[in-house]
Amino acid sequence: MRTNRVLMAVVTASVMAITLAGCGGEGDTPKVPTAGGDTASGKASGKTTAPSGGDDVAAYVNAQREWVKCLRENGVDAPDPDAKGQVDFGDNAALKKNTKFLDASEKCASLKAAVPESLENANQPKLTPEQIKVKRDYADCMQKNGAPDFPDPGPDGTAQGSEWNQTSAGAKRATRVCAPIIGDPADQPAGKG
Repeated sequence: MRTNRVLMAVVTASVMAITLAGCGGEGDTPKVPTAGGDTASGKASGKTTAPSGGDDVAAYVNAQREWVKCLRENGVDAPDPDAKGQVDFGDNAALKKNTKFLDASEKCASLKAAVPESLENANQPKLTPEQIKVKRDYADCMQKNGAPDFPDPGPDGTAQGSEWNQTSAGAKRATRVCAPIIGDPADQPAGKG
Protein backbone atom coordinates (compact mmCIF):
# COMPACT_ATOMS: atom_id res chain seq x y z
CA MET A 1 0.00 0.00 0.00
CA ARG A 2 2.83 2.39 0.91
CA THR A 3 4.64 1.53 -2.34
CA ASN A 4 1.55 2.48 -4.32
CA ARG A 5 1.44 5.90 -2.62
CA VAL A 6 5.12 6.52 -3.31
CA LEU A 7 4.71 5.50 -6.95
CA MET A 8 1.52 7.58 -7.27
CA ALA A 9 3.45 10.59 -5.95
CA VAL A 10 6.22 9.99 -8.50
CA VAL A 11 3.71 9.57 -11.34
CA THR A 12 1.76 12.68 -10.26
CA ALA A 13 4.96 14.74 -10.12
CA SER A 14 5.97 13.45 -13.55
CA VAL A 15 2.56 14.27 -15.04
CA MET A 16 2.64 17.77 -13.56
CA ALA A 17 6.16 18.40 -14.85
CA ILE A 18 5.18 17.23 -18.32
CA THR A 19 2.02 19.32 -18.26
CA LEU A 20 3.83 22.46 -17.13
CA ALA A 21 6.63 21.95 -19.62
CA GLY A 22 4.08 21.77 -22.41
CA CYS A 23 2.87 25.33 -21.69
CA GLY A 24 3.96 28.03 -24.11
CA GLY A 25 6.29 27.62 -27.00
CA GLU A 26 7.66 29.18 -30.13
CA GLY A 27 6.40 29.44 -33.64
CA ASP A 28 3.23 27.87 -34.92
CA THR A 29 0.28 26.56 -32.98
CA PRO A 30 0.73 22.90 -32.01
CA LYS A 31 -1.72 20.38 -33.34
CA VAL A 32 -3.30 18.58 -30.45
CA PRO A 33 -4.88 15.19 -31.13
CA THR A 34 -8.47 14.78 -29.99
CA ALA A 35 -10.31 11.68 -28.88
CA GLY A 36 -12.23 11.80 -32.15
CA GLY A 37 -9.07 11.62 -34.27
CA ASP A 38 -9.15 15.31 -35.26
CA THR A 39 -6.63 17.98 -34.39
CA ALA A 40 -7.39 21.07 -32.34
CA SER A 41 -7.75 23.06 -35.56
CA GLY A 42 -10.77 20.90 -36.39
CA LYS A 43 -9.31 19.30 -39.49
CA ALA A 44 -9.28 15.52 -39.69
CA SER A 45 -5.82 14.46 -40.67
CA GLY A 46 -6.05 10.72 -40.29
CA LYS A 47 -2.52 10.86 -38.92
CA THR A 48 -1.34 12.24 -35.60
CA THR A 49 1.80 14.33 -35.49
CA ALA A 50 3.82 12.94 -32.61
CA PRO A 51 5.90 15.16 -30.39
CA SER A 52 9.61 14.45 -30.26
CA GLY A 53 10.28 11.08 -28.68
CA GLY A 54 9.43 8.69 -31.47
CA ASP A 55 6.97 5.91 -31.98
CA ASP A 56 6.47 5.19 -28.28
CA VAL A 57 5.09 8.72 -27.79
CA ALA A 58 2.81 8.46 -30.83
CA ALA A 59 1.53 5.10 -29.58
CA TYR A 60 0.95 6.58 -26.12
CA VAL A 61 -0.98 9.56 -27.53
CA ASN A 62 -3.14 7.23 -29.62
CA ALA A 63 -3.76 4.96 -26.62
CA GLN A 64 -4.76 7.96 -24.53
CA ARG A 65 -7.22 9.03 -27.23
CA GLU A 66 -8.81 5.57 -27.14
CA TRP A 67 -8.96 5.65 -23.33
CA VAL A 68 -10.68 9.08 -23.39
CA LYS A 69 -13.09 7.82 -26.02
CA CYS A 70 -13.97 4.86 -23.78
CA LEU A 71 -14.46 7.15 -20.76
CA ARG A 72 -16.84 9.30 -22.82
CA GLU A 73 -18.77 6.23 -23.97
CA ASN A 74 -19.21 5.39 -20.28
CA GLY A 75 -20.63 8.78 -19.28
CA VAL A 76 -17.52 10.76 -18.27
CA ASP A 77 -16.99 14.20 -19.80
CA ALA A 78 -13.25 13.68 -20.32
CA PRO A 79 -11.08 16.33 -21.99
CA ASP A 80 -8.93 15.52 -25.01
CA PRO A 81 -5.33 14.49 -24.33
CA ASP A 82 -2.68 17.11 -25.09
CA ALA A 83 0.14 16.68 -27.62
CA LYS A 84 2.03 14.53 -25.12
CA GLY A 85 -0.97 12.36 -24.25
CA GLN A 86 -1.71 13.95 -20.87
CA VAL A 87 -5.34 14.34 -19.85
CA ASP A 88 -6.08 17.21 -17.45
CA PHE A 89 -9.10 16.38 -15.31
CA GLY A 90 -8.55 19.31 -12.95
CA ASP A 91 -9.36 18.43 -9.32
CA ASN A 92 -7.93 14.92 -8.87
CA ALA A 93 -9.17 14.67 -5.26
CA ALA A 94 -12.79 15.15 -6.31
CA LEU A 95 -12.29 12.82 -9.26
CA LYS A 96 -11.21 9.96 -6.97
CA LYS A 97 -14.61 10.21 -5.22
CA ASN A 98 -16.68 10.42 -8.41
CA THR A 99 -18.40 7.04 -8.79
CA LYS A 100 -19.19 7.61 -12.47
CA PHE A 101 -15.49 8.24 -13.17
CA LEU A 102 -14.39 5.28 -11.04
CA ASP A 103 -16.82 2.94 -12.84
CA ALA A 104 -15.76 4.20 -16.27
CA SER A 105 -12.08 3.95 -15.31
CA GLU A 106 -12.57 0.32 -14.32
CA LYS A 107 -14.33 -0.47 -17.61
CA CYS A 108 -11.62 1.31 -19.62
CA ALA A 109 -8.61 0.13 -17.60
CA SER A 110 -7.38 -2.17 -20.38
CA LEU A 111 -6.97 0.86 -22.65
CA LYS A 112 -4.93 2.93 -20.18
CA ALA A 113 -1.31 3.02 -21.35
CA ALA A 114 1.82 3.53 -19.28
CA VAL A 115 3.68 6.80 -19.83
CA PRO A 116 6.66 6.06 -22.09
CA GLU A 117 10.04 6.47 -20.44
CA SER A 118 11.05 9.05 -23.05
CA LEU A 119 8.21 11.33 -21.88
CA GLU A 120 8.58 10.48 -18.23
CA ASN A 121 12.23 11.46 -18.09
CA ALA A 122 12.22 14.23 -20.72
CA ASN A 123 10.88 16.99 -18.50
CA GLN A 124 12.34 16.00 -15.16
CA PRO A 125 14.22 18.81 -13.47
CA LYS A 126 17.98 18.33 -13.31
CA LEU A 127 18.86 16.71 -10.00
CA THR A 128 21.60 17.96 -7.72
CA PRO A 129 24.47 15.61 -6.79
CA GLU A 130 22.89 15.26 -3.33
CA GLN A 131 19.52 14.25 -4.83
CA ILE A 132 21.21 11.71 -7.10
CA LYS A 133 23.03 10.26 -4.08
CA VAL A 134 19.70 9.90 -2.23
CA LYS A 135 18.22 8.03 -5.21
CA ARG A 136 21.26 5.72 -5.37
CA ASP A 137 21.17 5.12 -1.61
CA TYR A 138 17.45 4.35 -1.78
CA ALA A 139 17.91 1.89 -4.66
CA ASP A 140 20.78 0.21 -2.82
CA CYS A 141 18.70 -0.07 0.36
CA MET A 142 15.72 -1.49 -1.53
CA GLN A 143 17.89 -4.09 -3.27
CA LYS A 144 19.54 -5.18 -0.01
CA ASN A 145 16.31 -5.37 1.99
CA GLY A 146 14.04 -7.55 -0.12
CA ALA A 147 13.57 -5.91 -3.53
CA PRO A 148 16.58 -7.14 -5.54
CA ASP A 149 14.87 -6.16 -8.81
CA PHE A 150 14.43 -2.50 -7.77
CA PRO A 151 15.91 -0.40 -10.63
CA ASP A 152 19.15 1.52 -10.22
CA PRO A 153 19.00 5.21 -11.11
CA GLY A 154 20.94 6.37 -14.15
CA PRO A 155 23.95 8.71 -13.96
CA ASP A 156 21.63 11.73 -13.91
CA GLY A 157 19.40 10.17 -11.22
CA THR A 158 16.47 9.32 -13.50
CA ALA A 159 14.85 5.93 -13.25
CA GLN A 160 16.28 3.29 -15.57
CA GLY A 161 13.23 1.12 -16.06
CA SER A 162 10.39 0.82 -13.61
CA GLU A 163 9.47 -2.84 -13.76
CA TRP A 164 9.93 -4.49 -10.39
CA ASN A 165 7.77 -6.67 -8.18
CA GLN A 166 6.13 -4.25 -5.77
CA THR A 167 3.72 -6.77 -4.29
CA SER A 168 6.11 -9.26 -2.73
CA ALA A 169 6.57 -9.33 1.04
CA GLY A 170 10.26 -8.48 0.54
CA ALA A 171 9.41 -5.42 -1.57
CA LYS A 172 6.92 -4.20 1.03
CA ARG A 173 9.46 -4.71 3.81
CA ALA A 174 12.17 -2.93 1.80
CA THR A 175 9.83 0.00 1.14
CA ARG A 176 9.13 0.32 4.85
CA VAL A 177 12.79 -0.04 5.89
CA CYS A 178 14.11 2.38 3.26
CA ALA A 179 11.38 5.04 3.56
CA PRO A 180 13.47 7.36 5.80
CA ILE A 181 16.09 7.69 3.05
CA ILE A 182 13.61 9.52 0.81
CA GLY A 183 12.01 11.45 3.66
CA ASP A 184 9.02 9.26 4.48
CA PRO A 185 8.24 8.80 8.17
CA ALA A 186 10.27 6.06 9.82
CA ASP A 187 7.46 4.98 12.13
CA GLN A 188 5.33 3.22 9.55
CA PRO A 189 3.23 0.28 10.69
CA ALA A 190 4.77 -3.14 10.29
CA GLY A 191 3.54 -5.24 7.38
CA LYS A 192 1.45 -8.32 7.91
CA GLY A 193 2.48 -11.71 6.60
